[in-house]
Amino acid sequence: MPAAVVLLFIVRRAVSDTTQVMNVNGAALHVFERGDGDPVVLVHGSSSDYRTWGAQLDDLAADFRTFAYSRRYHWPNEGIPEHADYSMPEHVDDLMVLLRALGIGRAHLVGHSYGAFVALLAALEDPGLVRTLVLAEPPAITLFVSNSPTPAEILKLLPRRPRTALAILRFGATGVAPAQKAALRGDGDEAVRLIGRAILGPRAYDRLSESRLEQARVNYFKQELLGSGFADLDDEELRGLDLPVLLVEGRDSPALFHRLLDRLEELLPRTRRVEIPNASHLMHEDNPQAYNAALRSFLASHSGA
Repeated sequence: MPAAVVLLFIVRRAVSDTTQVMNVNGAALHVFERGDGDPVVLVHGSSSDYRTWGAQLDDLAADFRTFAYSRRYHWPNEGIPEHADYSMPEHVDDLMVLLRALGIGRAHLVGHSYGAFVALLAALEDPGLVRTLVLAEPPAITLFVSNSPTPAEILKLLPRRPRTALAILRFGATGVAPAQKAALRGDGDEAVRLIGRAILGPRAYDRLSESRLEQARVNYFKQELLGSGFADLDDEELRGLDLPVLLVEGRDSPALFHRLLDRLEELLPRTRRVEIPNASHLMHEDNPQAYNAALRSFLASHSGA
């Protein structure tokens, strides 16, 4: 067999794909694995599933054993029951059980949006499972206010952090509240549009492809909009998290996400921060080249390889 063909065969084997279904806390979760090396686990956000990480799986697999799983209820897993709560603590516990079940030791956790919040909470609960954290714009409003902030909370925050208070107020008034109303009347497509425009910004949302919109629609759950919402965060626990953390933001993301990263940067003791140009909240999809370069640089500086 010619040497070039042998080499091609070896390369293809090195990045071969494996998909398995794992029982995690009674839920059957689809887990996609690719590559070899230090373990990296990708945790997707809302309106997404493991397909959102396509460009990262392609890039990381040459040097890392990379896992992307669809969180509980997300495609192609079984959907959410009508009266179930979309519970953040449940997603956190799923992630920790999955990490232990994979038997990969301490992993690099890479989270986006809701998934970044889940990854952060898992690291706070059991830092022994985590080598590094990559947090792309977690919606961590509980750094400042309760999960459903009252006018009194916003007024209290306003003198101390006026830009943050106004960003939270705008996000709730123009995104969450109208999307919740659409969810209550059973208009899922309108709920996706309203919350999508608030999270991504109108221009970024309007640029989404039809296939990406379909991924958002199939991963829409009214229970997420109407349920228990985000978990609480404690400043002192964050200050005590002794892990390397990369904070990632899209240059064109709505202001709220920049303000939330400002606070995380103040609290977490070992952070690096990077801005992805020509990108909004879906920065790993909007500009995968820049995102992957930043991710690789960070992982390489904390890799055992």
